[in-house]
Amino acid sequence: MNKILERALAAIAKLPDEQQEVIACNILEDIEAEKGWEERFAKSQDRLADLSKRAGQHIADGSALPFDPSDRAAR
Repeated sequence: MNKILERALAAIAKLPDEQQEVIACNILEDIEAEKGWEERFAKSQDRLADLSKRAGQHIADGSALPFDPSDRAAR
């Protein structure tokens, strides 16, 4: 365990049980959410590679339009 986590857990241990439980639930939810993102990202690599290849083809054949953030129609 790293030093920052040790300090955080020591501070949490000084709080009332109810607050400790809320913080613990939030941490566990964050860990599960992060795992979900990592799994979805890992599964999307083929799709991202395909989109990147298609974008490169559009740029190469001149059919890509420049991005203009002030162009409200693009939003």
